[in-house]
Amino acid sequence: MTDLPLERDVRKLASAVSGPVLAPGDEGYAAECSRGNLAVAHRPQVVVGAATEGDVQAAVRFAREHALPVGVLATGHGPSLPVDEGVLITTRRLDGVRVDAGARTAHVEAGALWGPVADAAAREGLAPLVGSSPSVGVVGYTLGGGLSIGMARAHGWAADHVRAMDVVTADGELRRTAPREEPDLYWALLGGKSNFGVVTAMEFTLFPVTRLYAGNLCYAGEDADQVLRAYRDFTAGAPDEVTSSFALMRMPDLPFLPEFMRGTLTVHVRVSCVTPAAQGARLVAPLRDAAPLLADTVTEIPYADCLGIVPGGSEPWAAVEHFALLDDLTPQAVEAVLDTAGPDAATRIDIVDIRHLGGALSAPPAAPNAVGNRDAGFAVLTLTFTAPGEAARSAASGTELTERLAPRPGARRHPTFLSHADAVEERTAAAYSPETYRRLRAVKARYDPDNVFRFNHNIPAAG
Repeated sequence: MTDLPLERDVRKLASAVSGPVLAPGDEGYAAECSRGNLAVAHRPQVVVGAATEGDVQAAVRFAREHALPVGVLATGHGPSLPVDEGVLITTRRLDGVRVDAGARTAHVEAGALWGPVADAAAREGLAPLVGSSPSVGVVGYTLGGGLSIGMARAHGWAADHVRAMDVVTADGELRRTAPREEPDLYWALLGGKSNFGVVTAMEFTLFPVTRLYAGNLCYAGEDADQVLRAYRDFTAGAPDEVTSSFALMRMPDLPFLPEFMRGTLTVHVRVSCVTPAAQGARLVAPLRDAAPLLADTVTEIPYADCLGIVPGGSEPWAAVEHFALLDDLTPQAVEAVLDTAGPDAATRIDIVDIRHLGGALSAPPAAPNAVGNRDAGFAVLTLTFTAPGEAARSAASGTELTERLAPRPGARRHPTFLSHADAVEERTAAAYSPETYRRLRAVKARYDPDNVFRFNHNIPAAG
C-alpha cells in the first residue's frame, strides 16, 4: 500500500473492529477474499472480516471517509462480481441463527447458511424456504428473490416472507427496515439486492412443515429426449404443492458424486411435494415410468433433508453461468435444449437446469417488494466449470442455448437469475418492469446517491 495516510487509517480501522482488517500482502488476505465461486478473484485495497454490525458500520464509514466503493462478498456458493478496488466486507463470522417457535419466525445474521437455519427450524417443527444446498447464503439468496427447492410453488419467493431487516446504509447508519418502517428501503432491498446497503440481519416467516415427499430421479443420458418430454407434460398439470426441476449434468469424475454420474451425461428430475406420501407417489408415477431409472431417491423425508436433493460438494469451485426465462416449455424449447446439450451434442456446457416456476411464485406478495417478472413459467440455467482465473476463456459457454431460448436483445430477466454477463445496465434493468426500475433508481438516489455500493448488478441513482 503506497498511500501512507490510507495505510495509517487502515491500522486505526483494524484497532477499532473485532474482525480482521487486511491489505494486499498481509497474511490471510487471499483467503479472506476467497469464497464460493472461484471464477471471480477479488483484489480490494482493504478487506474487513466483519464479526459484528459495528464492524460493518466502521468499514462503510472508513470507505466514505476515503471516497472508496464498498463490496460485500457472497457468503454461500453464488458468485460475487469482481472487487478490484475499495473496501470488501466479508460476513461469514456473522452467522447467528435464532428461531422463535411461537411467532414462527427465524432471525439470521448476514453470514448464515441454509443448512444451520433449516436444522434450527426443524427442531421446532418448522421450515424455511431453503435454497438448493446447505451452503447457500440466506441473505444474498433472499435479497434476489430466493427460489426454494422445497416449497417455492407452494409459498412463493423467499423475499415475499421477510418480516424485517437490519441494514447499514452508505452513510454508515444502521437502520431497521420493515413494511411499515422505512418501507421504501425494505421494498428496494428485496429484489434490488446489495445496491442500497449491507444487510446485517434478517427476520422471516417459517412454515409448519416437517415432512416432504421429495428426492431425485436419475436416468441415463441417452434417455434425455423422452424424460424431458415427460417432464414437460408433468409440469403442465402439476399442482402448486409440487416444486420441481429438470437437469442435464455432465459431471467430472469427483469422489463425492455417485459412481454412475462420474464422467458421463446423466438426466435428473428433482421433485418436492408438500403432500402426503401416497399423493406424492401418484403425482410422480409418470416420471418414474418415463425411462429406466439409474437411481430413485424420491420418498418421504424430513424437511431439512431436501437440501440434499441436488448432488454436490461443499468445496469452492469455479464456473460460468447464464440464464433465460421462458413462458412455457414449448416443443421448440425442448428441441433447443436437446440440440445444444443433449446426448448427441458437442458442448462445453456441464449443467443445464430447468426450474419450474408459476404457482405461488406468480402471485403478488402481501408486503410489496421489487421482485418482478413473476409471470415466467420456467427459468433455465447453464453452468460451465472452469479453472480458477480462467473464466474469461469460457465466458460465452451456455449462451448458445440461452440466446436461442431468449433471442430478443431486451429479453426479460429476473434478479434471482443474473450472471456476470448481465452486469450491464440494460440487462440489469431487464430484471424489472420500467416502473419498478425507475422507483429503484429513486430509492438509490435517497440512500446511496454516490453509488458507494456498486460491485453488483448496479442500479444507478436517478439523476
